[in-house]
Amino acid sequence: MGTLRSFKHRNFRILFSANFISNIGTWAQGVAQAWLILELTDSGSYLGIVTALQFAPVLFFSISGGKIADKFNKRKVLMLTNLTGGLSALSVGTLVLTDNIKIWHVMFFAFTLGMGNAIDAPVRQSFNVEVVGKDDLPNAVGLNSANFNTGRLLGPGLSGLLIAAYGTGVSFILNGISYLIVIIALLNIRESDLFIEKRNSTSTKVREAMRYVAARPDILAVMITVFFATSFGLNFNIFNTMMATQVFDKSAAEYGALGSILAIGSLSGAIISARLEKKRGPRFVMKGSMIFSALLVMGAFAPSYLVYAIFLPFIGGVALLTFIGANTMVQMRTDTQIRGRVMGIYLTVFLGGTPIVSPFIGWMTQEIGTRPTIAICGSISLLAALITYTQFHDKGEAPASVAVEDVLEPAYEDKKD
Repeated sequence: MGTLRSFKHRNFRILFSANFISNIGTWAQGVAQAWLILELTDSGSYLGIVTALQFAPVLFFSISGGKIADKFNKRKVLMLTNLTGGLSALSVGTLVLTDNIKIWHVMFFAFTLGMGNAIDAPVRQSFNVEVVGKDDLPNAVGLNSANFNTGRLLGPGLSGLLIAAYGTGVSFILNGISYLIVIIALLNIRESDLFIEKRNSTSTKVREAMRYVAARPDILAVMITVFFATSFGLNFNIFNTMMATQVFDKSAAEYGALGSILAIGSLSGAIISARLEKKRGPRFVMKGSMIFSALLVMGAFAPSYLVYAIFLPFIGGVALLTFIGANTMVQMRTDTQIRGRVMGIYLTVFLGGTPIVSPFIGWMTQEIGTRPTIAICGSISLLAALITYTQFHDKGEAPASVAVEDVLEPAYEDKKD
């Protein structure tokens, strides 16, 4: 089976098919939302503010999502989070199609979507191992990333065409329907086929997970690297929007095409990653982040739309190889009893810097220009990866000997008495 071996699991096949449609909808809405904001405000600053509102809940609720993942039935939680996302998308789509949309509506529903995603992400990540088992987890992560980036390939281009023909509302409706398809798939999951490992503790305290991460140089190094790379480098909803409209003066269809072109590289990176399961260590992540950041800086000075578009697949490919490696390494090296909370911390790190940095990036594009902004962001990400690599080069590569029992609090033993 090799690269496709996770498809032997019935539950994985069902979710993979539903997520394929959902991923197309997600990326279609992302393009439509950015275009809608520019239609309503003609402002890069508002684009940054809405991005911040959408990702702000990650700062406050992803760790809570990790606690939920360690305590409740993950399948049922995912049905609720997908319902939240679906209602949010359908609401915005309806307001656009009825000509009642205002910028505050976009802000409100972006925040609502962010609330659902903040809980959904750590639960979904920790659900992966229950769907396919630990042996097939690296392969499943790679295939899911390929799925996600196939949606990234098709969604933006489709959305660009829909926007040109019908306006932005149809893309939101498409995404709302795709959430409902995922809910139907979750209803058809066989819980008897899930790989649910027995937990020896009922603890869900976040500080235990924080102590665990602090005692693991390998996981800590990856989280530091990922924080800077995603907060400053992974802002293509702003970078591509401003490069297409402000620098190259292109239309909605050409802007949407940039998202699809970026996804060509991302999809290639995800497919390659499915075959590089043994290469996913801290050094791999830090080196990948350096290459990604350097390519981003070079792309900032592309002299034309065509040259910028040529850079994007290389940037996307390296980024996906890097972040899939980080995600898989953290999941594989974390004990079952604490995995949900650690993934909650990881996803807070992965997305938590975005609501803080995005408004500043949007403001910078207005004040100093899009090209200098992208170059500065790439340089910050590159410097952070380089410093982390020098600090963790030796002690960060191998897993530490700390056991999860070392971080669980004694109070749980007292409750047994």
